[in-house]
Amino acid sequence: MSTECWPTEIRLSGDRRGLNIAFDDGAHFTLPAEYLRVSSPSAEVQGHSPAERKVIGGKRNVMILAVEPIGNYAVKLRFDDMHDTGIYGWDYLYTLGRERETRWATYLSELGARGLDREVVRSAAAPTGGSCGSGCGCH
Repeated sequence: MSTECWPTEIRLSGDRRGLNIAFDDGAHFTLPAEYLRVSSPSAEVQGHSPAERKVIGGKRNVMILAVEPIGNYAVKLRFDDMHDTGIYGWDYLYTLGRERETRWATYLSELGARGLDREVVRSAAAPTGGSCGSGCGCH
């Protein structure tokens, strides 16, 4: 669904733990870094199909190091866990803001169902051989 909204302001919070975004329709969202990280639109997180989507734990304290513009349609967020492959388009950011409560509740439920939590990544549970190499804990 296209929102056809354009951001009028994108500002990284002083503590680097949130992104404040205002849109030209008057909508304003504060999106926590953790939420943005675990919702990354990257193939590393989303996979190449819904069945491949990863649920990533251990990101409660993640911070955003940089917000880099991508043309006039998106930003690339660079996180302190070295994840930087997601391109966050305006529509996706708007959707993340509008659906934050529902998406967050789903994420927390999925964490619990997989025995994960927001605090730590249990590397001992990770199978040998499969890793994206970013330390994200998605494998």
